Amino acid sequence: MFDQWTVFYQPELVMKKIAVILSGCGVYDGAEISESVLTLLALSRAGAQFSCFAPDIPQHHVINHCTGEPVSGEARNVLVESARITRGEIKPLSELQVADFDGVVLPGGYGAAKNLCSLAFDGDNYKANEALATLLQAFHTSGKALGFMCIAPAVAASALGSANPSLTIGNDANTAAILSAKGAKMKTANVTGVVIDEENKIVSTPAYMLADNLVDLEKGITEMIWVLLELADT
Repeated sequence: MFDQWTVFYQPELVMKKIAVILSGCGVYDGAEISESVLTLLALSRAGAQFSCFAPDIPQHHVINHCTGEPVSGEARNVLVESARITRGEIKPLSELQVADFDGVVLPGGYGAAKNLCSLAFDGDNYKANEALATLLQAFHTSGKALGFMCIAPAVAASALGSANPSLTIGNDANTAAILSAKGAKMKTANVTGVVIDEENKIVSTPAYMLADNLVDLEKGITEMIWVLLELADT
């Protein structure tokens, strides 16, 4: 496993290209910002190349991040909001070509459960965004590596449930039961740990499902990204 405190430059990983899929900007209605930035940092430290994508769709709603309450009458776009995190370097999800990448990773945040799938609203009956599900299935059938953090494994469970992927969201038994009903094999993991499904080339980590500080968050995400790149190299 990757030593969290030492960055090893490995030439064989430099040419790995990873697609990062975001779901907006802000934990309550989009992609979790710290998870997203630490994902990009971990990829950069490993020497991997990455491109960011997001669906060009309206986000489900807008949340005032000071109060946690929905903002009446305000609408935002998932792609436009995601561009805040990437300094404008982002493309619509519709332009993502699976053949151009060795793997894909989804940070968490409620946007993953609101904009990338409907878990936050539909519970047991939730579904993944159809276009995203099609892309994830294509990554999987092409033997590419897939990474999911925080609540994003819910997207994987919906899109890839027939493959019975091993996933983690930490230790939330109620949510795990919903994902299990989609076909996922749910595993518990601590905040700095990962669950690796070598057969399906999937790795996941709890991130802010458990993290209460940036140090532990960074450890888990860095470990996940390193494993993702190793899976992409197999």
